[in-house]
Amino acid sequence: MVRAVVYAARTGQGWEARYSVAWEVDTAYWDGKAAELIRLREPLPLGLAEAVCGRLKEAIRAGGGGWTAERLAGELRRTAELAWGLAEKSETPGQRVRYSAVQPKLHWEVEEHRFGERMVPVSAKREVQGPSCCQRDKPAEAEPLEQAARLAADCMRGRSLLREEAAAMLAEAAPALASGAAALRALQLAALRCGVRLAAAIAPAGAAMAPIGAEAADGAAAAARRRLRLRRRRQELRCRRCGSGEERMRRTPCASCGRSGCAVCEACAALGRSRECGLLVLGPEPSEQPMALAPGAAMDRWGLSPAQQDASAAAVRFLRENALRAAEAATAAERSRRPDASRRPHRYTAEAAIYRPRSPAAAVRRRLLSLGSTAVQRISGLSGNDAYSHSFLLWAVTGAGKTEMIFPLLDAVLRGGGRALVATPRRDVVLELAPRLAKAFPDYSRAVLYGGSEDRWANADLTLATTHQLMRFQGAFDLVLIDELDAFPYHNDPLLHHAAAKSRKPAGAAVLLSATPPASMQRAVKRGRLSCARVPVRYHRHPLPVPGRIPLPPLHRWAGQSKGKLPAALGKQLKHSAARNAQLFVFVPYIRHVQPLVDLLRREAGRLGLDPAAIGGTSSTDPDRAAKVGAFRRAGLRLLVTTTILERGVTIPRSDVFILDAHHAMFNEAALVQMAGRAGRSGDDPNGRVFFCAAYRTSFQRGAERQIRMMNRIARRRGYLLTEGAAQ
Repeated sequence: MVRAVVYAARTGQGWEARYSVAWEVDTAYWDGKAAELIRLREPLPLGLAEAVCGRLKEAIRAGGGGWTAERLAGELRRTAELAWGLAEKSETPGQRVRYSAVQPKLHWEVEEHRFGERMVPVSAKREVQGPSCCQRDKPAEAEPLEQAARLAADCMRGRSLLREEAAAMLAEAAPALASGAAALRALQLAALRCGVRLAAAIAPAGAAMAPIGAEAADGAAAAARRRLRLRRRRQELRCRRCGSGEERMRRTPCASCGRSGCAVCEACAALGRSRECGLLVLGPEPSEQPMALAPGAAMDRWGLSPAQQDASAAAVRFLRENALRAAEAATAAERSRRPDASRRPHRYTAEAAIYRPRSPAAAVRRRLLSLGSTAVQRISGLSGNDAYSHSFLLWAVTGAGKTEMIFPLLDAVLRGGGRALVATPRRDVVLELAPRLAKAFPDYSRAVLYGGSEDRWANADLTLATTHQLMRFQGAFDLVLIDELDAFPYHNDPLLHHAAAKSRKPAGAAVLLSATPPASMQRAVKRGRLSCARVPVRYHRHPLPVPGRIPLPPLHRWAGQSKGKLPAALGKQLKHSAARNAQLFVFVPYIRHVQPLVDLLRREAGRLGLDPAAIGGTSSTDPDRAAKVGAFRRAGLRLLVTTTILERGVTIPRSDVFILDAHHAMFNEAALVQMAGRAGRSGDDPNGRVFFCAAYRTSFQRGAERQIRMMNRIARRRGYLLTEGAAQ
C-alpha cells in the first residue's frame, strides 16, 4: 500500500494540485519554482489521494485565478471529507470500521509553508532537510537522485507495472535503487518531470466525484446539495492494469490503508495483486508521432510462396496506410491547436510532400481499393473510432506458414526504428518461435517473455511474449502481432484483448493471425470494417482436403462397453489409412472417451492392420502426454486417440484425421477446421484424408466444409494452386 500527500503549489501561473508518494522530493523540487505550498498534514491512501487531487484540480480550473491560500485550504479540507464519504459508500455496512488514526472524522489539518519570505513549519522543515533531498544548495546529494529519476523514466517507457514490479525492474538496472524507498523517490521525481505517471492501480471511487462547474459560482447551498447527491451514489471501479470493471472487484478489510472496503481486482491477481490503495507506475504518455516504416520490403529474402508474398505485401501496405492516416490526424490536430489555423483544409504540405485531400478517409479508401480486391478487402469503416481501424487480419489456412509471412512486417518496422511485439497464447509456441526470430533478426535486441522468464524487465526492439505478459505494457509497440487469436486463453477473454490494445501505441497497428477467425471478425471482413488478406493455400500449393462423412451412432453406444464393437464403416476407412502407411488422428469430445476407445481399437488392431502397441491415447490429464506426442511424431505410434488439445500446433507429415461424434456441440466450426487441418500438411502427402464421423450433420460441420471449399475456390481463382501437370 502507498500513502500520498495531497498538496497545492503556487507558481507564476497560479495554483497546481498534486499528490506525492515521496513528500521530501516534492518540497525540494518546488524550492525556487513555487512561492507557496499547502498540504494535507495526514497522508491518504493513494486511491483517495488521487481522487482528492482530481477534484481540487477541477475546482482550481473552474475558479479561475481568484484562489487564496486560505480559500484553497478550505476547499482541500472539504474535498478530503467528501472523498472519504464516497469511499465509505463502497464498503460493506456490516464491516465498516472507523480508523481515527488515518481518517479524522471532520477535522482535516492543512499545513502551509512558503519559500524565502516565511519560516517553514518545523514538521515540514525536518522533511525538507532529509538525506534524500535534492535541494539546489546540495548538488552533490541531488545528482544521484536526478540520475535515478532519469533511469526510472527510461526503464518505464512503454510499461505498466505495480510498485513491487517497478522496484524490481529498477533494482536490476541500478543496485542503488534496491530499497523500496529509494525507488519510490526516483519514481516521484520522474513523475514531477513528466517522465512517468503514478496512479492508483484501481481507478478510485472518487475519481468521478467532481461535479460539473465550480462551487464558487454556484454558492454554498448548491455545493452542499451536490455533495449530498454524490454521497448517495455508489461509484464504479475499474482496474487500470487489466481493464476489469466492478463485477471483478472484491472489497476486503485492508490493514495497510485502514479501510474496511479496499477494492482488489481478482481478474489479474495471478500477475500480482492490484489494489485500490496500490501504486501503478505507467510510462510517459505515448508519443503522437506516427510509425516510421523502412522504405520498401524485400519479399524475396524470406523465400515466400506467391500466396504468402501477396498477403505480406498487403499487410505492409496497410501499415503504410495506417501510418499515413496517423500522420494526417496528427497534422489536423496540430493545425486545430494553432490560434491562426485556417478553416479551409490544406491540400498540400510541402515539408511532408504528402497530398492532403479534403476527405482523408475517402483518399485512403481509394488507395486501398487500388491495391486490388484479391489482396485487401476494405470498403468503409475508416473512422478512427472504429474498433478495427488500426487492425489487419491475416486469414491463412492451417499449414500456410503464418510465421514466415510476418517476417516482412517485422522487418519494415524494425528497420524504421520502431518496436514490434509478437504475442501468442501459449508458452510452448513462444519457446518454439524464439530461435526462429533470433535467426531472422540477429541485429536487433530481443526479449522473450513468459511466466518465470529471465527477460521480463528487458525493453527490446523485438519482443516475443505470451498474451498475459501484455498487461505489463502500455503504449509500447508500433506493431502488435497476435498469433492464434482464436485459441485459448486469448479467445473470449476481454482482459487479454484489453491488454493487447493498450500495449499498442495510439498511432501503431495490430496484425491478427488466424486460420479460423471468430464469426464477429468474419462479419467485419464481409462488411468492409476490417482489412483482411486471405492465404487460401498451403506452401505446397495443393488444395485443402475436403472432409468426407461417415454416418455413425453416438460414441457412447459402441465404445463405452467392455464388449463394444467397432462399426464396419469406420473400420474400413481406418484400415485403408493404415494400408497407405498414414498416421491416424482420432479426435473424441471428452477425456472419458479416450481409454475405452483405445482398448477397443487395440482389440481390433489385427483387423485394421496395426500393431496393438502402435495404438495410444492422450489428453490434458495424461502425465505422459509429451512422451506420447513425441512418439507419434516419430511414428512410434501409428494411431493416437486424443481430445482437442492436439487440434493445433502438431504437424505430422503423412496423416489422416477421424473426428468421432463430430455432431457434438464441443466441436464448433473453428475446432472442426483446425482438426481437419492436421491432414495434408506435407508436400509428400498433400491429399490426406479427413472424415466427420457423426450421427447427423450440424451447422458447424456444414460451416467447416463451406470454409474449406471457399478457400480452395479462392486459391484456384487466383492461380495459387499447381496445375495437374505441375503437380505430377
